[in-house]
Amino acid sequence: MEKLLNTYVLPAGGLEEVARHFQMSDLTLPFWGYRKKMPMYQIVRLEGEGNYTRFHFNDGSELMVSLTLKKMETRLPAGLFVRLHKKNIVNLMYLEDIQYDQQQMTVGLANGDQVDVSRRKANQFIKQVQDFQQEIRSLNGIPLVASA
Repeated sequence: MEKLLNTYVLPAGGLEEVARHFQMSDLTLPFWGYRKKMPMYQIVRLEGEGNYTRFHFNDGSELMVSLTLKKMETRLPAGLFVRLHKKNIVNLMYLEDIQYDQQQMTVGLANGDQVDVSRRKANQFIKQVQDFQQEIRSLNGIPLVASA
């Protein structure tokens, strides 16, 4: 696979500062008979499974909620969370690399997940990544590390 775009990884300490900059609040998720607040910046990606959405967090934990991925997408900040195809939304704060191989684009995330990007969404995705990284570079005090 060929590396498509130089990406910059946020250090762990920079995540909270970026979350403050983008005014990321906690996300209230429904559970059996109650609701629970989860820090939005800790979400690495969301994976749609029918009428359910599986959350993958930066500590390796996962959580399933009974809301569709489409419904969850409306509750997330568009500049940070990007829908790559019909089953996955990723948090750009955890993007490590973007690779391209024979018309298939794949992103690597900080938790080790590899997610394919649909051909239809590829150009929009690259533009969103560039805009996000430009805004991150403009923040003072957050060192960025170029991914290998």
